[in-house]
Amino acid sequence: MDFLAILIGLGPMIGWGLFPTISSKIGGKPSNQILGATLGGFIFAVALVLIRGLSIPTGIDLILAVISGLGWGFGQIMQFKGFKLVGSSRIMPITTAFQLILTSLWGVFILGNWGGMLGKLIGLLALVVIIIGATFTAWTENQSSKNDKVFLKKAIILQLIGALGYLVYSAAPQIVTMPSMQAIIPGLQPMDGAHAFLPQTIGMVIFAIIYSLFNLKKENVFLESVSYKQILAGLSQGFGMLMYLISAQPNMNGLATAFVLGQMAVLVSTLTGIYVLHQKRTQKEMLFTVVGLILIVGASAITAFL
Repeated sequence: MDFLAILIGLGPMIGWGLFPTISSKIGGKPSNQILGATLGGFIFAVALVLIRGLSIPTGIDLILAVISGLGWGFGQIMQFKGFKLVGSSRIMPITTAFQLILTSLWGVFILGNWGGMLGKLIGLLALVVIIIGATFTAWTENQSSKNDKVFLKKAIILQLIGALGYLVYSAAPQIVTMPSMQAIIPGLQPMDGAHAFLPQTIGMVIFAIIYSLFNLKKENVFLESVSYKQILAGLSQGFGMLMYLISAQPNMNGLATAFVLGQMAVLVSTLTGIYVLHQKRTQKEMLFTVVGLILIVGASAITAFL
């Protein structure tokens, strides 16, 4: 692995890691955040298509990519709601853990990953470690107020629900590899990430617009400037996605290594939430947070290489 590959591999860690911090710093309501973030990602995707001259998928590929983007939008709005309740530094390890668990289980039961009993046993133990790590990062000392604990519980439930959206985001493009789909349309091949990127962001924008329209009687985020300031956060997310697509190529880091490097974004998002956004931790909470992050990243590395 050369120096350039390492730099590119760390791109998702920076782009995805700074995304929640930038979004929280800009402020606004979850509806402002989702609209601006999806527009920023869409702008980045359009630029990629124009620069590289990529074709736009059609047929089943287009439909699945748009569904994938809708899933991301659902998961992301739940994440933004969690930010408002307890802050990004507590939410990011929790949502990362839920995503890892659900996508891993999808891979095992639907795609046949983790071959053999030993692989499944090691993978199951890794998921248990991820759960322990997320529990550590969410831990608060006894002096926390009753309201804080209620907010944390609500935020965790929202992240669990939102993780289903992220599962759709990850799984939808892979549906074409399922035996049942192959039986219906033989020879289908999954899209590469670069071609899926633009239609995914279209799905994201569609979700954001629909969500905003449903809330139009309470708030018109289309007319609020903070919605468009959030485009900056979306550009950060888009940068992370692009770097991940490049990093995952076989002549760079490969899919497994790119995945692990991408998961390190949780370190950046959590620590910048604490030190940049001043989401305070006691000394004991900080110790548990650091240990939890190490457990999550380490265990995710194991699941990627099984």
